[in-house]
Amino acid sequence: MGYPKDLLSSRSIIEHGKYALIAPEGLVNNVIPGFENCIISILGSPKLGASFVDYIVTMQNEGKNTEGFGGQEDVETFVYVIEGKIKAAAGEQEFELEESGYLYCPPGTKMYLENNWGEDSRLFLYKQKYRPLKGRKPWVYSNHANKIEYRNYDNMHNVNIKDLLPTDIDFDMNFHILSFDPAACHPFIETHVQEHGAYLLSGEGMYNLDNQWVPVKKGDYIFMGPYVHQAAYAVGRENLTYVYSKDCNRDAAL
Repeated sequence: MGYPKDLLSSRSIIEHGKYALIAPEGLVNNVIPGFENCIISILGSPKLGASFVDYIVTMQNEGKNTEGFGGQEDVETFVYVIEGKIKAAAGEQEFELEESGYLYCPPGTKMYLENNWGEDSRLFLYKQKYRPLKGRKPWVYSNHANKIEYRNYDNMHNVNIKDLLPTDIDFDMNFHILSFDPAACHPFIETHVQEHGAYLLSGEGMYNLDNQWVPVKKGDYIFMGPYVHQAAYAVGRENLTYVYSKDCNRDAAL
């Protein structure tokens, strides 16, 4: 980066346990054992107040994870390809994931990632502890979001959503892509027990985080904790679109 050209400043906002906006300009590289030729930054984590861990990864040519990601008996993992393409494996199953491709690995299944197509690939990576349900067990699942049709969000034709994982109760979480046409917004300010980790894929907007309206744009990361007010307006000339996680299908623990 070299010497700064102006006064140091940041758009990032951190409210531990409540919400965070993390702009890409302030990210630093974290060394994660097993990841080779990768520029990787930890975004959401328990230190921020999240029950999961999110990462943004630039996997350079010949970048890979040699030791596998996840694989513990109580940890589930997910990867989404933002740009480029990679080879991915869930145990013995192999997948070719291009832009918008993704892979979910259930507890006990290691995820392996490799980039050998000659250019960088950018990945949104996730892990969390699985909350078991008697008689139920999730399974390996892979697809490309570009192959999934949008459906209207809460009967609004200018806001659309995709479910990336099965809505089956075996899964205790899901990933979605939510897209707002320019000038579109949520139908109301949401307040709920679920938490989110969201990566903005395109566009610009104003996001309500705990009743504070903040500007957001492509490349930003947003963490939203339980019961934090949240809603968005899309502004600009292209859709405000983001991929995000959501815990679901389980009762609140005492």
